[in-house]
Amino acid sequence: MITAPQLRAARALLGIDQRRLAELSGLSLPTIQRMEASEALIRGNVDSLMKLVTALDGAGVELIGEGTASPAGGRGVRLKAEQDVPRKHGGGKLAAEAVRGIRARA
Repeated sequence: MITAPQLRAARALLGIDQRRLAELSGLSLPTIQRMEASEALIRGNVDSLMKLVTALDGAGVELIGEGTASPAGGRGVRLKAEQDVPRKHGGGKLAAEAVRGIRARA
């Protein structure tokens, strides 16, 4: 499973736009746009989702599910669990608000 925020982050890590992802995955641009506009988990037919995940994997992106470890290691970025975000300083408060906002859209 992949979420819309994961998809947008994956594209950002690869430095590609929606059109390029559509080309890599064999999906249409409107399909990619709909997927990225999803509220949380991307819903679609299995074939489209498999094409998307396969294209991201082939480009070097590893999708990491909630609460799972990355078996391949390597560098990565992951949102902290909300309770792990420091709230002591202003930056921590801002970070916590950002995480809540991202999760609300996810």
